[in-house]
Amino acid sequence: MASFLKFLLLLPLISHIHGAISQKYPTLPKAAVLPLTKDISTLQYVTELLIGENLAPVKLVVDLGGPFLWVDSEFTSQFSSPGPVKSCSLQCSMVEISGCSRSCGLGYNASKTCTLQVENSVSRISTSGEMKEDIVGVKFSDAVDRGSFAYIQRFLFSHAPNLLLEGLASGAKGMLGLGNSRISLPSQFSTTFGFFHRKFSLCLSPSNGAIFLGGMPPELENEPTIPMMYTPLISKKSNIQQGYYINVNSIKISGKKLSLNPKGSVGRTKISTAIPYTTMESKIYSTFNAAYIKAATSMNLSLVAPVAPFEVCFSPNEGGNKRTLPNFPTVDLVMQSELVKWRILGRNLMVRVSDEVMCLGFLNGGLNPMVPIVVGGYQLEDYMLEFNLGNSMLGFSSPLGMVEKKCSDFDAYSWYTMVS
Repeated sequence: MASFLKFLLLLPLISHIHGAISQKYPTLPKAAVLPLTKDISTLQYVTELLIGENLAPVKLVVDLGGPFLWVDSEFTSQFSSPGPVKSCSLQCSMVEISGCSRSCGLGYNASKTCTLQVENSVSRISTSGEMKEDIVGVKFSDAVDRGSFAYIQRFLFSHAPNLLLEGLASGAKGMLGLGNSRISLPSQFSTTFGFFHRKFSLCLSPSNGAIFLGGMPPELENEPTIPMMYTPLISKKSNIQQGYYINVNSIKISGKKLSLNPKGSVGRTKISTAIPYTTMESKIYSTFNAAYIKAATSMNLSLVAPVAPFEVCFSPNEGGNKRTLPNFPTVDLVMQSELVKWRILGRNLMVRVSDEVMCLGFLNGGLNPMVPIVVGGYQLEDYMLEFNLGNSMLGFSSPLGMVEKKCSDFDAYSWYTMVS
């Protein structure tokens, strides 16, 4: 793998890749950065990669659990010349598909292209796509010269037909998978640049956030005011979707544990950027809503008519400042012990739908979902999340607002304006 995934550390571009100057980096960078914005119409999180010989920017919807990058074939035909990957190649064998060892024997057509199943995790549409390889550029987050970045010469990704773009944010040409597979962006990045850890950090925002490949952002590394808690990432079952899963032992509202089932535990919980709000299996959702209404009304919050798609809504103020966020009951997702809990409060709980109404940002996930709880993007915003693929651990911070920080503080887009 390392033999064909080479990298160059580049100074600011003049016009295209051939005009760049290769130079040894003075100190080894700790992370690379990708900018994130939230698309208002779809509530999806969008980033930008540089792709092809001319490093053309391509807009992509982030799929936290997606196994790889896929791009609209019409886009790449205009801005790059990706090379094909053969089905009996080493690259193809890195994908969990049927093929190489069973089909590459005597008489097999060695020119056959490597294909894989490609899915739009928003629309749930899937189809087959061809594996390709091309140049992909990524910027460093702690570069002395902010024009410095690196590119992977033979980055593996999939072509996809135009129909797979249905439901994605306007202008998006594919999806960027950050999942725990051998050809996801974090894995290829770590394999290529051996001095990076096999992990990444995600900081979603209602405006501008960032993805940091290789570690925590420099502004937060060893930051004593933002302690991190850690819980194991658990492997998915064979019959459920790709993604990152944690084990939730219990849910508490204002410190009171919910009675959910005879065992009292929730179990496997997925973390996803493909849905805007957290979903819960119907019985869990019903118990959760009833307990939350009880806790909220005991705090003199007034229940009002629901506003779709939400089912529980409140009047935020009684005669006060309508833009002030009142105190609402907190929600704790308790992990492996009572000391390890993901606390959700304030704006991560309540969605303001008007000056007069705020709604609980949790939705009914139906009777028999594959996963009882899926934590959606809104509940992840302005938390620092660290996915360590090397030791299968998830690190999560307290809400950054508690220490007067937010994910938009990192201003990742300013790093990209120098090459766009």
